[in-house]
Amino acid sequence: MNHASRRIGLAALAAFSLGTNAFAEEFLVGAEIPLTGSLARIGSSMNDGFAVAVEAFNKSNGKHKIKLITIDDESAPAKAVAAVEKLAGQGVVAITGGYGSNNIAPASDAANKLGLPYITSGGVDESLVARGYKTFFRINNNVGYEKAMVGLVGDLKLKSASIIFSTREAPANVAKDVQKTLAGKGLKVEMHPFDPAITDFKPIVNKVKLQDKPEAILMIGYENDYVGILRAAKVLKPEVKAMIGVWSLATPQMAAQFPDLMQSVYGSTLMSYPAEFRTPEGKLFADTYKKVHNKEPDYAGQLGYVQATVLFEAIARAADKGTLKKGGLADELRKTDLQTPIGRVQFNDKGDNPNFMLYMAQHQNGKIVIVWPSDATTGKMNYPGVPW
Repeated sequence: MNHASRRIGLAALAAFSLGTNAFAEEFLVGAEIPLTGSLARIGSSMNDGFAVAVEAFNKSNGKHKIKLITIDDESAPAKAVAAVEKLAGQGVVAITGGYGSNNIAPASDAANKLGLPYITSGGVDESLVARGYKTFFRINNNVGYEKAMVGLVGDLKLKSASIIFSTREAPANVAKDVQKTLAGKGLKVEMHPFDPAITDFKPIVNKVKLQDKPEAILMIGYENDYVGILRAAKVLKPEVKAMIGVWSLATPQMAAQFPDLMQSVYGSTLMSYPAEFRTPEGKLFADTYKKVHNKEPDYAGQLGYVQATVLFEAIARAADKGTLKKGGLADELRKTDLQTPIGRVQFNDKGDNPNFMLYMAQHQNGKIVIVWPSDATTGKMNYPGVPW
């Protein structure tokens, strides 16, 4: 297969307007994703990406079709396991989905026991790829988030920071790695862990304000955590120059739902909002997304699109070789080498994508502007800048 034929954004999306083959062989794929509960905002965006992937694949492949069966895991680990088991009973050949490492771990355990490949972009806990499963694949990882946050802090020339982080395994691991790297660069870094069940962040923020007195607060958690921290900070007004987070923060959903909290806040992303793509794959993805959903894409939708398309392409290859019903899908996924809207996707022997990298963006008046690294910026950053 030549390099051009491995560019998933081009052939599939360019053929979006073509008719499908009525006699194409149809394969069932399961999607286990949070559409309700605490992770619903990000899960719904990923699900939008799945829908674009299904539409694009079915319009372009000709020989094969995908039918997606979606189950809401309600942001709960037990429901995620039940969803996988139910999908297996319906005859799916693989699972795409999951958000939050604590949900993905048990769900992918269940999938592995059932012999079903499971692909995600929603779990970055290193223990997920340390299990040695031949059925587990993910397109993103902690390293990409850590590099982005540390890179922005370096560009801002900060000398001190306080890290407020969830004790869930994935955010805790990122927090520890960020702290170690920043301390190695000479920054004064204070650590403030919080239980995932916390709802009042004022005691932590007040401690940061009165004792740490940092130049910036780094937030490592999930959507509801960011909202709680920012609400507390807006009341207490610590004298910081920046509020910086990671995943699930620099999204249009957060900008739309919490405009009073998001202004000038930083978060990791793969794209600006409104989307500004520089590659053919990215531009075609954005155009197709708008046709399907009549709205601008976001980075969670982009991740959902890529993970689903990588899976669908592997299903097609396995079907063409006659190995799909003989356990050949996991082998085809391991052979993946695709140019996608998020860059090159490959999988190592642990099922991890070693090429993953991120940008850092800032909320600015309802827009999401990429501000790091310098060669990818889509606007100037507001610095110093906080929501209060």
